[in-house]
Amino acid sequence: MKHIATHEFGLGFLLIALSASLLGQAPPDNRADHNAPDSASAASRTLVSASPRNQPHADSFVIGNGDLLTINVWKEADLSRSIPVRSDGKISLPLVGEVQATGHTPLQLEQEIATKLKSYMTDPEVTVMVQQINSETFNIVGQVAKPGSYSLALATTVMDAIAIAGGFRDFAKKKNVYVLRQIPGGESRTTFNYNDYIKGKNPSKNITLEPHDTVVVP
Repeated sequence: MKHIATHEFGLGFLLIALSASLLGQAPPDNRADHNAPDSASAASRTLVSASPRNQPHADSFVIGNGDLLTINVWKEADLSRSIPVRSDGKISLPLVGEVQATGHTPLQLEQEIATKLKSYMTDPEVTVMVQQINSETFNIVGQVAKPGSYSLALATTVMDAIAIAGGFRDFAKKKNVYVLRQIPGGESRTTFNYNDYIKGKNPSKNITLEPHDTVVVP
């Protein structure tokens, strides 16, 4: 009787151990299957981002003299390059020749270049991006170390303008700085008290400069 009980106990223990082994078995690894759609999606995104039609460009910006442009002709490395707009407002490209750039938006310039390239290739895809804006400038005059005309790409506020112009001269009237701006029907004048600003007062007076603004330091 004792022998039978021991046998049954041993059999029960074996069944329990076998069940535990089966229940603890890890399910098949399907991670490769889960990753397949992700890989396809990543490849799709790579193809999409590679197409020049999907690259961002400022289609409302008007190109000006001195602006640095990046011209990309799809699958035509010899025609793709960075090129500045000349003082006469034009750029020159192989096959295309001279093209008027100043006064056009990047989108308009794309269309112009693509039209000229149709004589040499089927359905050319052209992207024009403004790499650096040099045509939008401001002036700073008066009691600063280096008065002159500067690109807005280098300075965007009154404080930036003062810094890029080398700072104040010894007798500058720092409390009486002002910005002149052309507006319809006349000219606006915005004062800027440097001494107050560095004390944390009137931070809104450190305005964002616009093309053709003039910062005056008496």
